Amino acid sequence: MLATIALVCLILTLMWLRKLVKMRRRENAVLRELDRCIECSRHDPVALAAALSHFLRRLTLGDTAAAAAYHGERWLEYLDQRSSSSEFRQGVGRVLIEAPFRPTMSYDTVALIALVRRWTRRMLDAGATHA
Repeated sequence: MLATIALVCLILTLMWLRKLVKMRRRENAVLRELDRCIECSRHDPVALAAALSHFLRRLTLGDTAAAAAYHGERWLEYLDQRSSSSEFRQGVGRVLIEAPFRPTMSYDTVALIALVRRWTRRMLDAGATHA
């Protein structure tokens, strides 16, 4: 009887560890994709805003697929709702909807990158992505 209980505990532990490893791999893949988006467009603020917005939309597909099609204020509102903040609608996150329509734009790229990283981390911690 004790051997059976030990075997069941071992199997459950191995299943939990497998799930944990899979989750960590998915999280690392998402964060690597974010880093690639940043590196590919770091020197062009307009391209950076577009790349980060596309990244967020792809990440959103795992949570609320319909939200990836939101535009303008509705898109920023969704991002703020998911992060329980107003940094997209009232902060640097606004450039996600403003930059694509301007040939050049000056904004705090470091702050935008930090905001997107925080949002991504929250989504990953919530387990809402299926990337």
